[in-house]
Amino acid sequence: MARNGTEQERRRIRRRRRIQVVVIYTAIAIGLAWFFESQATTTLIFVRHAEKVADASEDPSLSDAGKRRSAELARQLADADVIAGIDAIYATRFKRSQETAMPVANALSIPINTYDAADTESVLETILKDQKGKIVLVVAHSDTLPDLIANLGASKRVPPIADAEYDNIYVISIPWFGKTKTIRLRYGEPYLPVAESS
Repeated sequence: MARNGTEQERRRIRRRRRIQVVVIYTAIAIGLAWFFESQATTTLIFVRHAEKVADASEDPSLSDAGKRRSAELARQLADADVIAGIDAIYATRFKRSQETAMPVANALSIPINTYDAADTESVLETILKDQKGKIVLVVAHSDTLPDLIANLGASKRVPPIADAEYDNIYVISIPWFGKTKTIRLRYGEPYLPVAESS
């Protein structure tokens, strides 16, 4: 009888240990899944605002060419990720930036977050904190776009953007581990540099 009781006690102890091991492995698996999900690659897509009307105002709207380009941007980016698409959009407060981002925002039914064009470090800090592991469109300006890209630790060799150059898309991939990558693509009506006459 005593031997039978000892055998039952051993079985209970073994069963308890098995349950503890299963619980520990499950907790580790859940923890690893959460860790790798939270460390996913963040992708930032930078564009300059589209063509603006040639008027003397400080805050011009898009020209007809700019409207066509912003529509093409929406066509290119509305389904950029085959699963979800762009997760967030950031644009400066200027009409030309807001109007460039609007077709993408409308196609995806997401808001446009406005940022201060003069404070490139703050907007990047906000994006990297709030949009980690997501795909983000940032509409910038010819004079701020190279700084935004360089401040991410991406390419410091972004060439200066000409006054009439609107067709660049820079895709910055920021993995949780490893090197940040920069890809430059073109969209819409191509920029053709005009040769200077001597």
